[in-house]
Amino acid sequence: MRVPLSWLAEYVDLDIEPGPLAERLTLLGMEVKGIERRGTDWRNVVVGELLAVDRHPRADRLSLTRVSVGSGEPLEIVCGATNIAAGQRVPVALPGAVLPGERRIERTEKMGVVSNGMLCSGDELGLTADADGILILPADTPIGVPLAELYGDVVLDIDVKPNRGDALSIVGLAREVAAITGAALRFPDTGLVESGTPTADRLRVEVEDPALCPRFVGRWVADVTVAPSPDRIQMRLVAAGMRPISNVVDASNYVMLELGKPIHTFDAAAVRDGRLVVRTARAGERLTTLDHVERELQRETLLIADPAGPLAIAGVMGGAASEVSASTRDVVVESAIFDPISIRRTAFRYALRSEASLRFEKGQEHRLARLGADRTARLLAEWAGGVVAPGAIDTDPRDPAAPRVAFRPGRVNRLLGTAMDPPTQAELLGRMGIATGAAPAGAAVEVRVAAGDMPHVAPAEAADVLIATVPTWRRDIAIEADLIEEIARVHGYDRIPGRRPETPMPAFRASPLEVRDGVRATLAGAGVTEVVTHALVSPAQVASIAWRAPAAPAAGEDAADGTPITLTNPLSADHSMLRQALVGSLLDVVGTNERRGRESIAVFEIGKGYGQTGEAPHEWWRLVFALAGSFEPAAWNRPARPADLGDAKGVVELLALRLGLEAPAYAPETQEPILHPGRAALVTARTASGEIAISGHVGELHPAVASAADLRVAPVVVAELSIRGLSGGSLPIPRAVAPSRFPDAERDLAIVVDRARPTAELARVIRGAAGPLLRDVTLFDVYRGAPLADTEQSIAFRLRYAGDDRTLTEAEVESSVAAVLDAVTAAGGRIRG
Repeated sequence: MRVPLSWLAEYVDLDIEPGPLAERLTLLGMEVKGIERRGTDWRNVVVGELLAVDRHPRADRLSLTRVSVGSGEPLEIVCGATNIAAGQRVPVALPGAVLPGERRIERTEKMGVVSNGMLCSGDELGLTADADGILILPADTPIGVPLAELYGDVVLDIDVKPNRGDALSIVGLAREVAAITGAALRFPDTGLVESGTPTADRLRVEVEDPALCPRFVGRWVADVTVAPSPDRIQMRLVAAGMRPISNVVDASNYVMLELGKPIHTFDAAAVRDGRLVVRTARAGERLTTLDHVERELQRETLLIADPAGPLAIAGVMGGAASEVSASTRDVVVESAIFDPISIRRTAFRYALRSEASLRFEKGQEHRLARLGADRTARLLAEWAGGVVAPGAIDTDPRDPAAPRVAFRPGRVNRLLGTAMDPPTQAELLGRMGIATGAAPAGAAVEVRVAAGDMPHVAPAEAADVLIATVPTWRRDIAIEADLIEEIARVHGYDRIPGRRPETPMPAFRASPLEVRDGVRATLAGAGVTEVVTHALVSPAQVASIAWRAPAAPAAGEDAADGTPITLTNPLSADHSMLRQALVGSLLDVVGTNERRGRESIAVFEIGKGYGQTGEAPHEWWRLVFALAGSFEPAAWNRPARPADLGDAKGVVELLALRLGLEAPAYAPETQEPILHPGRAALVTARTASGEIAISGHVGELHPAVASAADLRVAPVVVAELSIRGLSGGSLPIPRAVAPSRFPDAERDLAIVVDRARPTAELARVIRGAAGPLLRDVTLFDVYRGAPLADTEQSIAFRLRYAGDDRTLTEAEVESSVAAVLDAVTAAGGRIRG
């Protein structure tokens, strides 16, 4: 909010310079974002007196003036304005002067006559909105004085916080200044001289829903003359950032800035039968607002209407049909209290947030309705010559009682770290208009910790409780903590001593994201890119990408169950349901990359699935990854290889290794409709103690699903896994094992089996026959092609042997290998030659 200090000084004495005042206001919570010194851009502009105004000898529309500026010879200045006359005092820009916008004034020749400067309008100086005529100064303005000394001003740009609607006014900020300086607050005069026909005989007001309009005050001002506002008023409005329009409209804007009370003035001739109705809109109603945009009104919109239809959107913007114009003679002044939530919703609904709606949204003091109406009527009488009709229409003339809030001085000191006695605290609150008194002896006092909380009861003697009577304009003070904050503000945050916390620091707590971060780092290190997708998806995706039988969750993780959750008010149909399977989201990512020319992609996401069990929502954490395109790019010694199930299994095994788990076990999966039968598996990895730590599905996407998702790249391998600790857990502590002092022995075996034979089954046969010297079995190659039959494949394993206490002999290793060959042959395989 822009606050001219010349205006602020009308309500409180300012015995402090602008800089220190801005600093004090900022410490009080009213942050001053900037200080503007108006008049510093008027250089060499002084007050002059018109000695003569004659017609220009060579131009009918110009005047030749002689101007005295207090020293030296009078100056001849050519002027085109028509509102000047001899004897007037006006702003004179001397040769070499600089006006706002770096406009320079020099001695020039106009139609054969030298003009020694320029007479200035209010618009050229940025003082008023009048650009047609010269700014006429008061007759007693001293001649020759620089204009900046007389009309320069300092404007503070103050950031008023959302909970302080009372401070969105000059008077409200004057209260803050009075609290700082101890000066008295002067309230604007609202006294009236009334005459003529009473307002009650001219105007009727009906409020259909008092909850939306708790109070409506209407006044009637007759015989106004619509004209520009006095120059000093225009100067104030311009300095405060408001564009002057006319004396009637400016009066309402002036009161809004002065008291913080939005006012609307109607042309009384446009109010049918002198009857105003506050109601919500009806079906099909339309209104052309003051910005000359015709708007279709929704039923929730609160309106000011007459019997013929809407006149204004309540609290937001008036209608063009009832706008005050040059022909207006009688004015209806509306000063109302509206429901803040209704006004905020309306302003956003029509994208019409205004200075008025901004103030209504924060709530209005009940008594401001009458004060604002009376103040506006007084200004209309002064500025527009109006006659104020006796009385006012007031739908709720009773002012509510001031709220009373209990607080404990001892708790104030405990929270602030101060040692202020109760009288000092009472004095600080008194500066803000908050009266305090002791609780009645023996009375039980309610002390609330938070607004809306159930109170607890403390005896006054034991709890040392005081009662604060909060003024009605302070709607932000409702609980004890609000009063404590107020005491801290007025006392000064800078005066509260800093102290280190006396409480012990909390003990170390392992990060609950450790497993999640470890999985991320592992996959990123393996070249898989993390993505983050929307949890809100389309109904089609929920229906088509779903697990028929979700895998059992890992230990400590939630199961994927429940019915899908549909949003009540979604932004779009494509984001109207919460996903259950995360695979669908990654397929969208694969498709998006494919459409942009990137067909080789490896991505993963750690996210949640959602369901509803009974009346309660349910969610679970899962890891999902997708591999598509050339997983190994072409090189000089090999062609490009598309991603396959083996690559996905390798990712799972890498995760198991990082998480300190046993080798994963796989079981064929043929029943899931989104996976290719025969190229899918259920995977399980356990801890050393036997707990399931990884569980889920891994496999190639079914061609029909890929086609429905418009994925042209094939195959696409996906996995969705439940991992222990993904929702919150720590990584296992690595245990170092001393390397053996004896060398290992390795043997490679290439075994030809039927393509339908599971690799894991062969690995079990090898482990069962190799004996205790075998340390591990690693699959390192799968070959399909000539000279093998179309139904055959070659699977190559690396066997690693080691002894704990000796170097193994050749005979020991060969004996174990021979046993493995016999077992493989018995199981239906043969060694590839």
